[in-house]
Amino acid sequence: MSQTIHSSTSPGRQTLSERVYASLRNAIMRGDYAPGDALKPQELANERGVSLAVVREALVRVAGEGLADRVPNRGFAVPAFSDDRWQEIAEARRTIEPVVLRMSIERGDVDWEARVRAAHHRLARTPPYVPEEGEYYSDAWAEVHRAFHRTLLEGCGNPVLLETFDRMWTASELARRWSAHRVPDRDAVGEHRRLEEAALSHDADTAAEALAQHLTLTAAGLTRPHPPGTRHERAEEARP
Repeated sequence: MSQTIHSSTSPGRQTLSERVYASLRNAIMRGDYAPGDALKPQELANERGVSLAVVREALVRVAGEGLADRVPNRGFAVPAFSDDRWQEIAEARRTIEPVVLRMSIERGDVDWEARVRAAHHRLARTPPYVPEEGEYYSDAWAEVHRAFHRTLLEGCGNPVLLETFDRMWTASELARRWSAHRVPDRDAVGEHRRLEEAALSHDADTAAEALAQHLTLTAAGLTRPHPPGTRHERAEEARP
């Protein structure tokens, strides 16, 4: 995974630090590192042809997003499947988001309904997986997925609640990718369709129940055995 990243002082270009951060974040997101893998600053600096200080700054940023853990005497590592934080985030989302969805359905107007329909259409028409992007779903699908869920809640009209959603969504993105990869037979298309239909029918009870179940299935996917023969399964078996 060696990749030298050259600096540039051209106006409007990312700084070297930002590009190393983006490179490392993308590598974790697309599954280049298995859960629990060490992220050794010196090795990463050598691979990318940059200084140790630049890599450490990038690692601090990805750790701040929940994409890496600080490990005593080891530096940093990709979080493990067993990390309690994933279940805690899922519990928080199941507690908050169905309530906000109810508010959104009660307050949402025809413009909100149009945005929900459009967001679901984009989600349904975007391929989840692109082979060249690795084992996890694509960045393009990740964005339309986020947009659909956020649009469902935007009818609430409360920016503080929406900011809370944004923080929880970012914190759970890596776990969401792992869960989708571990449960390839999940009917996510049907789950999203039921959410759209219930929201547009202004059936708050059904919509809230469907969202809670949707979030529960994502969390449950993290405790399901990994599909046999994959690199991540072999990595798990090799660890003591």
